[in-house]
Amino acid sequence: MTMPTTPEQAARRHAEVAAALHRHNHLYYVLDRPEISDSAYDELFRELLELEDAFPALATPDSPSRRVGAAPLERFAAVRHSLPMLSLDNKKSADELRDFDTQVRKSLALSDEVDYVCEMKLDGLAVELVYAEGVLVNGATRGDGMVGEGILENLKTIPSVPLRLQAGAPARLEVRGEVYIELAEFQRWNRELEENGAATYVNPRNAAAGSLRQLDSRVTARRPLQIFCYGIGEVDGPLPESHGVLLQQLQAWGLRVNLAATKVVRGVDGVLAYYNELLARRDQLPFEIDGVVVKVDRLAWQRDLGEKSRSPRWAAAFKFPPRQAETIVEQVVLQVGRTGAITPVAQLTPVEVSGVTVSRASLHNWDEIARLDLKIGDRVVVERAGDVIPDVVRVLTELRSGRERSIPLPVACPECGSPVTRLEGEVVPRCQGLSCPAQLKESIKHFASRAAMDIEGLGERYVEQLLTLGLIASVADLYTLQRGDLFRFERMGEKLADNLLAAIAASKTRSLARFLFALGIRHVGIHLAKVLARQFGSLDALAAASRDELRAVHEVGPQVADSVVAFFAAPRNREILQQLAASGVQPEATERRAGGRFTGKTFVFTGGLDTLGRKEAQELVESLGGRAAGSVSKKTDYVVAGADAGSKLDKARELGITILDEAGFKALLQEEGE
Repeated sequence: MTMPTTPEQAARRHAEVAAALHRHNHLYYVLDRPEISDSAYDELFRELLELEDAFPALATPDSPSRRVGAAPLERFAAVRHSLPMLSLDNKKSADELRDFDTQVRKSLALSDEVDYVCEMKLDGLAVELVYAEGVLVNGATRGDGMVGEGILENLKTIPSVPLRLQAGAPARLEVRGEVYIELAEFQRWNRELEENGAATYVNPRNAAAGSLRQLDSRVTARRPLQIFCYGIGEVDGPLPESHGVLLQQLQAWGLRVNLAATKVVRGVDGVLAYYNELLARRDQLPFEIDGVVVKVDRLAWQRDLGEKSRSPRWAAAFKFPPRQAETIVEQVVLQVGRTGAITPVAQLTPVEVSGVTVSRASLHNWDEIARLDLKIGDRVVVERAGDVIPDVVRVLTELRSGRERSIPLPVACPECGSPVTRLEGEVVPRCQGLSCPAQLKESIKHFASRAAMDIEGLGERYVEQLLTLGLIASVADLYTLQRGDLFRFERMGEKLADNLLAAIAASKTRSLARFLFALGIRHVGIHLAKVLARQFGSLDALAAASRDELRAVHEVGPQVADSVVAFFAAPRNREILQQLAASGVQPEATERRAGGRFTGKTFVFTGGLDTLGRKEAQELVESLGGRAAGSVSKKTDYVVAGADAGSKLDKARELGITILDEAGFKALLQEEGE
């Protein structure tokens, strides 16, 4: 791609790329009919970001780039709904549903049966999207039905929420929908949270609600959220005669609607047939539902029936029975995740829940065990919400015999015997072993990755073969590999073997910061690895540092300090570090710079610099003891503004932060060098 040189050229190309991305988003997320590969889409998106980075004025509110999130909010604004977002009355039996139908026909003075629209009742969070002239301009939660929280920036990050509608949409359209998370994504995400020492979510609904209520929409953008639209608020334009046709119209305008599972039926018997059909295949659905939503199809009749104080008279929720059963916790086993996180899992007396035999349940962490007051031998209630492994939701403490046993926090890893620590602020204990079999594959992949030791050619396939053949038991064993060892690999030739051995040898003298990052010390990412390398200068000095010495370093908090101390205190880790040193791995020492002008200073760069690239400028700041941040806050010391500087410059002016142009930044660099 050749970057346009004038704003006019850039605007034309930006419009073309944005239109293409909007179209492909609609095809992929709404119609499930993609026309281009993921890589081709990624290339278009990358071009859009480069255009907006070079010409910030192009980053309009409806740009596809808004999917990645905006700057954090201090709080949510209150948004009043034009029309109330009402709750639904719950019906828990066929008799209650028949009473609802009787009341509908009585209120409408009808003797004939009524046509109803039946929809899946997704277990998510209700939201409202507001479009003006086809562009998404506002969005809010249901709140109390009258006033919700403004979460527009968070809603923009959801790929299935169109930022711009298709042609023909009304001048103003308020759409109601349900934001949810698919079960497979929920399980994957919860596993990641457990392994990273964070609190997990009880169910997909709580996860969706928590994701939408993030003040930092960049966090929301990383969450696997989706939406199905099911109704409207205020609309400036004509409407069809029926709700079923209205849903089809919403999809034609570009909104995602669950039409495949929506059905117009005749009378209450039609509703019951749909309900029983859906209940039978509930466990095969990719998302969690808890019943059927039943709506009078004819919109004129909906208006005639009206609303009660909190719910419409023309709709109801026919709920499914709960999926729970009682059983006994026979034992608790410990599982070690790829990052060393240790998770307790209950072994249960097998019990059938929703037609599936359940013999295990996740306990998540010891805080959850304490909350439940759970012991081995307890009789418990387990709930299966579509997960492969269900949850224990309640302990029947009134049925205890006195023979129940507590579940202690582990002190040693069940896989390798290494010490287990539970760092401040974390909810799971974690194995500290560099060579723990449960996490070895991921540890080696991380160690060899480009940002770490950068061992070119050592990808996942070769790592798996090294482990399968028993050639390595820790990262230190990489440096003892011989040519003959590699010839045991599938499709390994002489040249490939020589190249891989050369790449391993070349990694012996990487920088100290890279080496620290490669070790995978908990909470020590690339940036903090650089901070620690600059501060302590050598691996030995860092390994000998106390918690207080670490805490004295700018940007090092208690979690990082505890993690570093625990890592270097583990005997097996010290043994592996000695083996690495014996194999010639000597990370290059970093010159310590203390007391310089940039020490403790935070810089933010915005706009284009004429002679310095942004990355180069950020590296210069870090090399002189400073920190290069991505957003402006009260803690920012300098904002360096280049050509076409955007909102960061405005924020700096509001906060009274020192603003430098490129010449001023260079002058500051020269002062440091004098």
